[in-house]
Amino acid sequence: MSQVWPVITAMYDAYARGDRAGVDALLHPECTIFDSASPELITSRAQLEAVRDARPTSGPATDPATDPATDPAGGPAEIGVTPGEPVIHEWADTAVAAYVLRVDFDNGEPELVRTTTVLRRDQGRWLIAHVHENTI
Repeated sequence: MSQVWPVITAMYDAYARGDRAGVDALLHPECTIFDSASPELITSRAQLEAVRDARPTSGPATDPATDPATDPAGGPAEIGVTPGEPVIHEWADTAVAAYVLRVDFDNGEPELVRTTTVLRRDQGRWLIAHVHENTI
């Protein structure tokens, strides 16, 4: 498999651990994101932090701090993300991966998110330059 896919799966692994620094280490400094949780194009780390901070937190449904009925972010919390089999194209220092991401919640049905990730090889290392998510 391409060297691109391990970068993408490492991003989701870090995300699932709540490791923002781990995710950020895989993002190109000029990364842009269309996140399924936000209608706006994310063009800065400050915007990304705001979207992250607005997500419901995980935890048992009986915990009032994380219960969907009382969580200030509203809605069920994510408990897992699983990227599906990708289609990857590489051209020199640019790569595109298309796949469906399954998002599981502590309450309710999973969400399927059609995802395209663009990567750029920078000083020999693949970094994520753009992510576009679209809920199916």
